[in-house]
Amino acid sequence: MNTPYLIMDIDGVLIPYPDGAGHSPDTHTRHLVTPTGYERQPAVAIWLNPTHGQMIARFLSETGLTMAWATSWQHDANRLIGSRLGLQASAVIEWDRPAITVSHPNGYLWKRDPVAAWLGNAPAAWIDDDFTPADHAWAAARTLSGIPTILVQPDHHEGLLPTHLNTVAEWASTRLAQAS
Repeated sequence: MNTPYLIMDIDGVLIPYPDGAGHSPDTHTRHLVTPTGYERQPAVAIWLNPTHGQMIARFLSETGLTMAWATSWQHDANRLIGSRLGLQASAVIEWDRPAITVSHPNGYLWKRDPVAAWLGNAPAAWIDDDFTPADHAWAAARTLSGIPTILVQPDHHEGLLPTHLNTVAEWASTRLAQAS
């Protein structure tokens, strides 16, 4: 069996969007970062949960999944986000900047095609806050074809919770065991 992956988004997952009042979860702390290409701009404020790094590292160790980033942060995911959480550098799924104005130009998440090409036939658990029913149908079809796939969709105002990783751990212990 191919290496099973945990595909991880950042915005809305590790960096929750502020709620209607402009607040981030109390569990998150403020960091100032300078993304690549914005060195002449003011630093950007982001909010990260300091427990996420240990939680994800422990999860990866226990499940045997290998993490890869699928995020518009691209290689800044390791430099600016993962490093602040104490995570080891992970693969980055790369793509050209899409010429789109919406997240679902074809009825599904714009990242899906590059992620699918990168994965090939590898099993995957993908955590992202922006899936559509078409994305869930794609994951179900992959699973039916013998490539275990699960999509987990946190609320973009709360971000990643232990229950999301528990869902993936349960999937890994049943689906991946059946596939091997």
